[in-house]
Amino acid sequence: MSSWRSLLLRIGDKCPEYNSSDPREHIETCFGALRRELDHSEGELLTFILQCAEQLPHKIPLYGTVVGLLNLEKEEFVKKIVDSTQTNFQDALISGNCDRVRILMRFLTVLMCSKVLQPSSVVVIFESLLSSAATIVDEEKGNPSWQAQADFYVRCILSCLPWGGAELLEQAPEEIERVMVGIEAYLSIRKHVSDEGLSYFEADDENGGLEGTDFLEDLWNRIQILSSNGWKLDSVPRPHLSFEAQLVAGKSHDLNPISTPGLPDLPLSTVSEIIYGKLKHEAELKYPQRIRRLNIYPVHKAEDLQPIDQFVVEEYLLDVMFYFNGCRKECASFMVGLPVPFRYEYLMAETIFSQLLLLPQPPFKPMYYTLVIIDLCKALPGAFPAVVAGAVRALFERIADLDMECRTRLILWFSHHLSNFQFIWPWEEWAFVLDLPKWAPQRVFVQEVLEREVRLSYWEKIKQSVENAPGLEELLPPKGIPNFKYSTENESERTEEHSLSTELIKLVKARKTSREIISWVEETVLPAHNLEITLRVVIQTLLDIGSKSFTHLITILERYGQVIAKICPDEDSQVFLIEEICTYWKNNAQMTAMTIDRMMGYRLISNLAIVRWVFSPVNVNQFHTSDSPWEILRNAISKTYNRITDLRKEITSFKTSLASAEVTALKAKTDLEASESKLMLVDGEPALGENPVRMKRLRSYAEKAKEKEDSIRDSLEAKEALLVRALAENEALFLSLYKKFLAVLMDQLPEPSKVGKLMDLKSSHDAVDIAVDPEESSTMEIGDEDGKGKKRFHPFSALILPPPLNCRSSIDLSLLFSDTNGGNASVTYNVGEKEQWCLSTLGYVKAISRQYASEIWPIVEKIDEILAENAHPLFRRAVYSGLGRPLDGCC
Repeated sequence: MSSWRSLLLRIGDKCPEYNSSDPREHIETCFGALRRELDHSEGELLTFILQCAEQLPHKIPLYGTVVGLLNLEKEEFVKKIVDSTQTNFQDALISGNCDRVRILMRFLTVLMCSKVLQPSSVVVIFESLLSSAATIVDEEKGNPSWQAQADFYVRCILSCLPWGGAELLEQAPEEIERVMVGIEAYLSIRKHVSDEGLSYFEADDENGGLEGTDFLEDLWNRIQILSSNGWKLDSVPRPHLSFEAQLVAGKSHDLNPISTPGLPDLPLSTVSEIIYGKLKHEAELKYPQRIRRLNIYPVHKAEDLQPIDQFVVEEYLLDVMFYFNGCRKECASFMVGLPVPFRYEYLMAETIFSQLLLLPQPPFKPMYYTLVIIDLCKALPGAFPAVVAGAVRALFERIADLDMECRTRLILWFSHHLSNFQFIWPWEEWAFVLDLPKWAPQRVFVQEVLEREVRLSYWEKIKQSVENAPGLEELLPPKGIPNFKYSTENESERTEEHSLSTELIKLVKARKTSREIISWVEETVLPAHNLEITLRVVIQTLLDIGSKSFTHLITILERYGQVIAKICPDEDSQVFLIEEICTYWKNNAQMTAMTIDRMMGYRLISNLAIVRWVFSPVNVNQFHTSDSPWEILRNAISKTYNRITDLRKEITSFKTSLASAEVTALKAKTDLEASESKLMLVDGEPALGENPVRMKRLRSYAEKAKEKEDSIRDSLEAKEALLVRALAENEALFLSLYKKFLAVLMDQLPEPSKVGKLMDLKSSHDAVDIAVDPEESSTMEIGDEDGKGKKRFHPFSALILPPPLNCRSSIDLSLLFSDTNGGNASVTYNVGEKEQWCLSTLGYVKAISRQYASEIWPIVEKIDEILAENAHPLFRRAVYSGLGRPLDGCC
């Protein structure tokens, strides 16, 4: 990499490219290198500066100052930077690229601080967005269902003020005051955004969100506090102040007016509640609602920071995770080296866990956050492991209130995290769960974590890891050995079914084809035995042959799937097939789920059969004590949804290809017709057509282009037909699912007059008191002699990156947990089994509705018909909450 590129990338970092950690020297060195390079690589330099500003947004103040210095000598070049930035900003605004809009607005604000832009130009952008936002929420002129877009615009304005509020107040006080008044006016006419359905905890959900304010209202409160403090904050570096005497000599450029995208023009008076909800959902998909950060730690544990500093650091962390999502080690390095003069480990942990548990789904796969946490533990071995352990303890204490989807993600993350640290955890702290009822969420959490750990290791290893709390062995899953009904180990119990199984094994070993085995079943087995015995023998035997590994299972299903399809053609027989799989793998939940999932993939089992089996009495009775039936149901819904998603992507690709093929075919046809229409002399006589060789070639091109167009069109029609079928399957799946939920919940939920909210279910049972040794959450105190929390200031030194992670000292595993304080406390659990069953089931209703809202909204009218059939208010509330619908008329 050339030196100027390295200097631009590494500005602000402690690295060989720079000899000191002084930001002023970094800026001067980088500016000198860019100025020398400008005459040779202007285009490359322009592109690279913009890329760095977009993808390293926490360094924007440094880049803005460098551009400001370039503006003193290379005014035309900087004008190109300004124009390119505005072009990119306008494109992002029209396309709805939210992250790019937000970052480029920040960059433009910082350019104003460096005297590159006129303050009035930035204010014009603010006022344009504010005007558009006000129009959107206007019931007469706009479309209030798209309030998510309006909120996003205002959020972008507010998020820029920490970077440029002081300069705007100094250079354009009347204009910024006008913007602030406009924002306040907007907040007075917009609808409060409820976190209902998106809260991490059920208690917060039912109380309308934390402290009754949504994210935008909370951010406005923080900006007001910042304004009252004279726009002073510690989290935003202001390197341009060191060069202010030079920067004022540069020319400040102007921006052109911007335009915002249009809206679906539907008068609200003619819009039904369902259409309004669909439009609102569409808007929130394009402009996702921002949720307030998950507060895990007590106030006295976390860093004592200004509210606005918390917001800015959270922005830094989210930006780094967004732009480095494919480079986890670089992500961790930048996260521990943010340009702030205080420590922020607790805030960093809360931000990561907020993203990991974000509803309806995290921005990236949960595995990414798992790896980032692991790398941060290695990057900060003396601090971050204890912070993470404290988060686990805090979440464990509130696990009963945690959303069911968040609970599942936490289990998957925690088990995977421990697998990277030798499965070390002070399990004795949680040994008290053995005294809790089997349905207690804390007990179920420990049980599920241990089960997932066994999947990631082996049974004996996990048993050894809980030796400090030997009683927890009771919660370990059974050893995952198959339960083959026709095993030949016990010769005294051999029956005729054993003989049939042995014969089938011989046929498979002899590599008989599916057709031959089907003939054997129809001619030998079925005439002498009933269908149930036939199914059991064939399924159990094939499962046993494929039990050695997942590869063996796939081989058996590919080779003899037709046999299973032949004997299990309908839903009843497929339910029996699932039951036999569960019987064979009753000691191994993982293989049960994998086998059913693979069979659904090969269309040997339908999603409706899985739903019917999940809601069978044996499974319904463990809805609140095991994740196994829910895992299988989640897999079935996910696979159905993925089919639709894949088909939509393929159809989009085929449409693009078809458009290109049509253009090619039309051009080939036009060229051929033009060639045919030309007059040429042949043997001295005029004749239509060009050279016969060229004519033949053009005719061949035209025919091939037409064939390709027809082929793509046929493929497109086939995919569209498959999509219609997939959508029909999806509709049938969700209608069946909600009917099943309705049936089982109506039998268990108390009378509506007795329970108005979910929390009422938790107060209808006698308490169970259990004495335990409490563990205080891990802390990373930054205290003074008085024992009070205190910020440790290292001016700008936080820009210095740590050494490469692979050069760091190994993590001390003892830091994964802190010392106990001793003493006993009383843990109270006051939810009965029936009430816990209702809470768990309703939690999954909400989670499923929320995760697949995009597929449910098109059929919401049919869902409403189900909910109208004497549905319990709590059930209706769970569905509405998941879909983001208003709860008018619900409890």
